[in-house]
Amino acid sequence: MIISITVGVLVAGGIYLMLQRSMVRTAFGVSLLSHAANLAILTSGVPAWREDPILNVTTPDQAADPLPQAFVLTAIVITMASTILMLALSVIGHNDDLLRAPESGESHRP
Repeated sequence: MIISITVGVLVAGGIYLMLQRSMVRTAFGVSLLSHAANLAILTSGVPAWREDPILNVTTPDQAADPLPQAFVLTAIVITMASTILMLALSVIGHNDDLLRAPESGESHRP
């Protein structure tokens, strides 16, 4: 029950942040939404009564399924990369509402 409430709070916070105008808040909203999805996948795929999947210690029917854990690990890496990309884009374009081009130190030669 607590985990489902936590997933709901993370989804609500992520959606709220994604609806904001700031790119940084949108990046954090996507990150929160991804954490909620990862938590939901882990709780649905790995029951608490399963044992560690170590050879010669547990039987295969009692071992935990490593597939949801692999999915979540892959999702964490992809989320980290997309969050870094969105934060970098927010730093580059933080003054995109200006009417003039930002000073870059380069000169335009025809």
